Parts: sequence; structure tokens; C-alpha cells
Amino acid sequence: MSNNIDVTVADGIADVRLDRPEKLNGLTLPMLRGLADAAHELRTDKSLRAVILSGTGDSFCAGLDFKTVTADPKQLPLGMIPRPWRGTNVFQEACWAWRRVPVPVIAAVHGHCYGGGLQIALGADLRVTAPDSKWSVLEGKWGLIPDMSGVQALSELVGIETAKRLTMTAEIISGEEAARLGLVGQLAPEPYDAARLLAQQLTRRSPDALVGAKRLFDRTWRSSARHTFSRERWEQTKLLLGANFRIARTAGLKREEPVFRARR
Repeated sequence: MSNNIDVTVADGIADVRLDRPEKLNGLTLPMLRGLADAAHELRTDKSLRAVILSGTGDSFCAGLDFKTVTADPKQLPLGMIPRPWRGTNVFQEACWAWRRVPVPVIAAVHGHCYGGGLQIALGADLRVTAPDSKWSVLEGKWGLIPDMSGVQALSELVGIETAKRLTMTAEIISGEEAARLGLVGQLAPEPYDAARLLAQQLTRRSPDALVGAKRLFDRTWRSSARHTFSRERWEQTKLLLGANFRIARTAGLKREEPVFRARR
């Protein structure tokens, strides 16, 4: 564990936890850097099959800890400067780095999911939340806008009117309402347990297919049909020529559970 970010990997599943429970996992600059560092390191692990993002204590994340972040006046503007090779700054990379991890990333949300915490959850591929959790684009309360990749993520999940309303009002909605609006894909009374079951289900699928599916959707979601068809052909050809397709086909014909090779 470093910078209040706890990472463990077992059985192909990375368990990444925000670990500052006494502050409802309020985000500091070291935590943001720790999140990005964790994603960058996990990105290179070929044995990895899925990632779960969660928070210890009573909340997933109550957002940015302004008191701590603004304690050193120089740190905030420095953190806003983007890295040219990535196109993101410290705040954005803490969320968007999870899109760069090739395997599925699942956010398990309970308690508060405010501001920066909400944007971290939206940086995941899949979200499971407790019905009574509390979600808010809280930046509006402080006269700000979401600037940790949240606008991009919102545009992928909800209509523009809903995105504007959530951003402009900073209203607090329940996990149940977040699911109804499309911010969340699954409700569960114990979101971490449900996320764990989902991650285990994913480990039973070809790691090459999981990587290919994530890459295909992320690179074509706003593309023309022609470009999407091209990417489909390219990804499918690679899968058809790969060992894990042969393993899946053989196991399926024999009605056995496939044992896949590590992804390429």
C-alpha cells in the first residue's frame, strides 16, 4: 500500500482500494498519483483478468479533500498541467488511466460517490452500486465543473440534458436513481461482493476476447459505422488466429471448462 491506495492481486483479479476511511476516502494529490501509478503498473501484468475499484470504510469516495489539496498553493496549478505523451493531467489520469488498463475494470460503490470519486467510478468499464449510495457531480456546489475526465465519461453514459442537469445542479441522487439514469449497470446490497462475482465470471472468458472487446468499444463508440466494421474485422481476425480461441472451441465442444493461456 502507498499513498492510501491498497493494491493486491490474486487469481488474476486486482483489488484496488481507496484507503483513507477516516476522511471518507477524500482524495489527496498523492492518492491521485497513487491511483494512476497503480493503473500503469497493472496495465503491464499479462496474467491480469479483471480489476475491482472500491473504497474502505463507510464510503467509496467523498471527492477531493480541498483542505489538503490546497494546503500548498503551488501543487494545485502544477497538477493541472497535462503530460504531453498522455494528454491528461494528474487529476484526469487518476480516472482515465483505468481506461488504459486493457482488462475490464469494475467499480464497486457504496456510501458517498461525490465529485472526484464519481469521476473515478465513471473511469471504470462497469459499475455496481448499493441502492442507497449517494452520487453527485459535486463540483457545482463549489462553483466548479467536473475536470477529471468526467465530462467525457458522462457523455458516453447519459444524454446531454441529464449530464448538464447533474453538473449544473450538483444534486445528490441515490444509487437506485444513478442506475435508472444509466450511470450504473448493476444494483446490489453488497456491491463489492457482486463486483467480485462478476470479476470471477470474467476470468472464465478468454482474456484475449476481453481485451479485444474493451479495445473495440473504446476506440469505436463515437466512430462511423465504416470505421467500426473495420475494427471489428481486425479484432476478430486476431482472435480467430489466437490460441485462446482454439482452447475455447475445444472446451466448448467437449462441454468442459476452458483453461486459457495468459493474454498476449
